Amino acid sequence: MRRAEQIWGTVVSVDVRDARDGADVPGALDAVFAWFKRVDDLFSTWRDDTEVRRIGRGELDVAEASPEVRTVLALCDEVRVETAGAFDITVGARAAEEVDPWPGLAPLDPSGLVKGWAVDRAASMLQDAGARAFSINAGGDVAVRGQPAPGTAWRVGIRHPWEPDKVAAVVAVVDTGVATSGRYERGDHVLDPRTGRPATALTSASVIGPDLALADAYATALVVMGVDGLRWITGVAGYAAMAITDERRVLSTPGFARHRVPAIADDA
Repeated sequence: MRRAEQIWGTVVSVDVRDARDGADVPGALDAVFAWFKRVDDLFSTWRDDTEVRRIGRGELDVAEASPEVRTVLALCDEVRVETAGAFDITVGARAAEEVDPWPGLAPLDPSGLVKGWAVDRAASMLQDAGARAFSINAGGDVAVRGQPAPGTAWRVGIRHPWEPDKVAAVVAVVDTGVATSGRYERGDHVLDPRTGRPATALTSASVIGPDLALADAYATALVVMGVDGLRWITGVAGYAAMAITDERRVLSTPGFARHRVPAIADDA
């Protein structure tokens, strides 16, 4: 059973290939898309009424926010420390003080983590409801569980930065997440916390790992870190990455090659 809806400014699609006998897959999909709507209601930076915007304006204290918001903000802070500040959801507040803010620039913006976090939660909901093999794709952030057919892995395409009808790589994965952050779709929307200006070190970065929330945040951090970020993430157990530079060089960590089908030769 497949279902797709427009939400979060992108298309979110769910593809369920197998479920245990008696599982209410349509009901589970209803619950999943209701969850995605709640995430938008809490975290959208494009709406003035969301909790994350109210916190950013000083109208709502974090301690009084919804449990989901408190959880995400705490996780964002952990990743900020882990990445030595390359991932920082408060960079928009500092950038607004130094440059003319553009539409969508918010003082507090957890978008670089929350989509992956929400998709992972949705995957848990589907599993609890009896789905055994499925994929969820939210604008390039993908969570997969089980196998699409016996003895096979899910194949996930990583979008080509300059040719939207092509892929830069295809990876074969099972029970994991794939997240991509880049400057090709929404322009220079990833800010460098060190300067408050758009990050330009990489065109795109993709991360494979067991926790899609972290993979999502790490991909954003890599766009800021640049090539040095690949060395950093090599030391993060369970995660692998590929990046593309403005010079069209394809770089990857040693663990990425085992997922890639077919392999794209690296320049470094």
